[in-house]
Amino acid sequence: MAVISLAVAEARLQTYIDAEEAILVRGQNYTIEMGDSRRVLTRGDLAEIRRGIDYWTNKVAQLKRSAARTSRTRYIVN
Repeated sequence: MAVISLAVAEARLQTYIDAEEAILVRGQNYTIEMGDSRRVLTRGDLAEIRRGIDYWTNKVAQLKRSAARTSRTRYIVN
């Protein structure tokens, strides 16, 4: 299993947030009409994108907690 860095996780989260915004602003579906033919295309599945946002939000939080734990200073007193 590949290790994911905090920077990568934050970038992925931003990608999902941008995708959600695009759907909310422009709509989830759009139609192309050519003569008698009509085709409806979907930009993305909003529910799936929101699941991705939840996943990456949790991953970012987990990586930040992990980084905070490893950077603690410990003192040993005899």
